[in-house]
Amino acid sequence: MFKLVDKGLELVEIAPGIDIDKDILAHMDFKPIVGHPELMDKRIFIDEPMGLLNDLINLNMSDRVTYDAERNILFVNLEGWHARTKKDIDDLRKTLIQASEKVGKRVNSVVNHDGWKINEALYDDYAEMIDYMSQHYYLTTTRYATSAFARLKMKEALSKRGLQPHVFERREAAETFLEVVSKEKAKTPA
Repeated sequence: MFKLVDKGLELVEIAPGIDIDKDILAHMDFKPIVGHPELMDKRIFIDEPMGLLNDLINLNMSDRVTYDAERNILFVNLEGWHARTKKDIDDLRKTLIQASEKVGKRVNSVVNHDGWKINEALYDDYAEMIDYMSQHYYLTTTRYATSAFARLKMKEALSKRGLQPHVFERREAAETFLEVVSKEKAKTPA
């Protein structure tokens, strides 16, 4: 794939297995700009379904959860995720439980809500899931979203259901909150 840029025509993407010199440049009457072209998705070239449905409807939820053992933080990336049905919430709960059980102890969590969407009818299910995770798996949970509207909606939905909202504008603020809470808990005698 080529792209017209200020300096000319640039080769920006190639298919897997293609030799730029032999398979492309040798067949051209001029030399395009060749920097570091990206590889095209190999699924384009195979004779079977590409699995795009998985990309579009949240089926790869486990890819959205990572664990930082040093800080005992479970990061949940819901950026661009859309909870359309109760099954989406159930799938998220299952993924979070599995990730938490794999760690083997209670974890802190930081949830990215940038660009996420939730069907209005699912806020109770989502809040119930957060409450369940807080009772069984989380030490503390924070969330962040750059959208002021998203933060407001989240704070309202969680507060209405008796849950601590802890919603911040940036990831750094959410992580700082966790550090402060962890230090306070460490000072408190058991």
